[in-house]
Amino acid sequence: MAPERTEQTLVGEWREMLALHARTLGELDRALDAHGLGASDFEVLDVLAEAAEGGAACLRVQEIASRVHLSQSALSRLVARLERDGLVRRAMCDEDRRGVRVELTDAGRVRHAEVRPVQRAVLSRMLNRTEC
Repeated sequence: MAPERTEQTLVGEWREMLALHARTLGELDRALDAHGLGASDFEVLDVLAEAAEGGAACLRVQEIASRVHLSQSALSRLVARLERDGLVRRAMCDEDRRGVRVELTDAGRVRHAEVRPVQRAVLSRMLNRTEC
């Protein structure tokens, strides 16, 4: 049986994880800015692209929110900005007029394909580090 971690060890590990997250998010924002996107913008495009690859042409805003860890209001503002930039399209859900579905446009698919290698390279570099 593994020895129980002390409270101090747990807190230290938590703080290391937070620091790595903050550094990685900063690196992503810097790298993606050259492509007119932030880390959260790309995450939404990436989630939509993955859904499309799996056969789902669109996702409801609530589905996206659960995957990108943004509040509903922050995600709505982000999706509105992506729509203004021509990268996504919003429409009312046919089955539930209260819901909003979001899908990638052709321009969104192209931008995602261009930027995906940049994002993955940053993740690879940042998450393969051993020092904190």
